[in-house]
Amino acid sequence: MSHDGMSQGTHEDRPASRGGGRRRREGPRKRRRGLKITLGVLLVLLLAGGGTVYWLYSRLDGNIRGVDIDKALGEDRPEKLPTSGQNLLVLGSDSRAGAENKELGGGGDVSGARSDTAMVVHIPEGRSRAVAVSIPRDTLVTRPECTGADGSTVPSANRVMFNSVYSQVGPACVVKTVEKLSGVRIDHYLEINFAGFKDLVDAIGGVTVDVPQDIHDKASGLDLTKGRHRLNGAESLAYVRTRHGIGDGSDLGRIGLQQQFLLALLSEIKSQNLLSSPARSYRIAGSATRSLTTDAGLASLKSLAEFGRSMNGVDPGNMETITLPVAYDTRDRNRVVAAEPQAGDLWKAIREDGTIPESAKKSPATGG
Repeated sequence: MSHDGMSQGTHEDRPASRGGGRRRREGPRKRRRGLKITLGVLLVLLLAGGGTVYWLYSRLDGNIRGVDIDKALGEDRPEKLPTSGQNLLVLGSDSRAGAENKELGGGGDVSGARSDTAMVVHIPEGRSRAVAVSIPRDTLVTRPECTGADGSTVPSANRVMFNSVYSQVGPACVVKTVEKLSGVRIDHYLEINFAGFKDLVDAIGGVTVDVPQDIHDKASGLDLTKGRHRLNGAESLAYVRTRHGIGDGSDLGRIGLQQQFLLALLSEIKSQNLLSSPARSYRIAGSATRSLTTDAGLASLKSLAEFGRSMNGVDPGNMETITLPVAYDTRDRNRVVAAEPQAGDLWKAIREDGTIPESAKKSPATGG
């Protein structure tokens, strides 16, 4: 994928984003960390929050697919604490369903879908800031006992790669796995697929990113030099999915790019004042909702609007983004495991709506 016609600039070398967390206001030379593919979904919430798309319910409501997470999980869940705010699990699915998703995913004989991206978004009480924790897809986890789509019981399994849980059992089991891993009660679930992400970026006219280093990924065709580039939807998808063109080829290297892209996307939305144009809002909301799956509680435009309005006070500049601290697995260096005590301290702070210790933002596995 080329970058012909995109503006370029010169920037000093900066390290690829790894396991720590930083705030965007620390300055343009700091690597910005943020959510990944799926936080394009939050655009829908922002649009709905503006109140400009209510008259489009009949068209957009039917686009949104819902999953009854509460029914699937039952009572075996972490307690909802009074001070725990709101917690969302946001997934980017690599589903090959449909011709466009298959083409964007590289085609081939890949069946089913995996959670190509996953992050827990914590919105504290007061909703004036947010914290997003990316979970590397290569993380080995214990998958709890879950109920399959056909109602059968799927037994617990150890040392399962996190991104495989989606294809093995489905989204409700991903939520349950995250809850068991973190002890954090997940209130809502949001998922967007390849085609939805691409169309979303194209609908807003592309996103400008500061590429931290030359990226030449033969697998995806992504070919970018260090500097500023304006990326269209297909290029943006390749950018957030590249793993061969940066770092050690693991998921850790690309998480930094995904996090950086999220903040660039949210900044683009803010700078364009997209909510002032109902027609453009419809086009963007339509692009997102066509590929959107949520929990049953958000599976309507009205519910998304109400949730979006409740988050009006959250500014991208106040969003802190962190990668779950992980260490290389001692039996397989191509996999990682949650690093302790860092991961435990991180989840504890989120459960209690407390300050996250700096030590809980540092990861022994760097992906370098």
